[in-house]
Amino acid sequence: MRISKPHDERRNEILDAAEMLFTMKGYSKTTVNAILKEVGIAKGTFYHYFQSKEEVMDAVVQRFIDSGVNMAKSIAAKPDLKAPEKLFQILMAQRTDSARKEGMIEELHEANNAEIHQKSLVETIQQLTPILTKVIEQGIAEGCFSTPYPKETIEILLVSSQFLFDEGIFGWQSDELLQKVVAFVYIVETTLGAEKGSFNYLLEMMMPLNMTEDGEDENHSL
Repeated sequence: MRISKPHDERRNEILDAAEMLFTMKGYSKTTVNAILKEVGIAKGTFYHYFQSKEEVMDAVVQRFIDSGVNMAKSIAAKPDLKAPEKLFQILMAQRTDSARKEGMIEELHEANNAEIHQKSLVETIQQLTPILTKVIEQGIAEGCFSTPYPKETIEILLVSSQFLFDEGIFGWQSDELLQKVVAFVYIVETTLGAEKGSFNYLLEMMMPLNMTEDGEDENHSL
């Protein structure tokens, strides 16, 4: 007897199965039939939720983005936190599930997934910008930041970080990467009018995410 499940539960089952297959077998080698077999559903059920494998991939990526954005919104809404602490917690929250993201990020770096990869970067920037803009405006009111262009500053910082530190776009050597991270921290503090050294934690955050212990580059940007 076929088991009927709530819409969101079934949809997430499909996404979970697809995500697992995409990371294990690769997006190009994963078929709709493989997803059907993994979930244990008929083709008609699949097409009730998604029109194609491409649409499933978009939804898997969007789920990662939504998770990070929702955490950012929750942190930004906390009334007891100062702006610098909010920024710190939001950035740390983006690292949640980084091990799970690893396989999907590697898959996005495949040449035939370039369009999906670019869409994911743009979507992340667009959704995080208004949240972080409000945090910067709070920091300006508190006197710890000083910039006449809070939104534009955040957009520039997000775009530069998302693209500059993306191994799928650039293949920096470890020494080059270190220099760029140091420069990025300087640029963040300068453009936000923040106290020197107040963003040093970015050095510790960004280097482990972009370098292995033997100095090879990695990337964890989704």
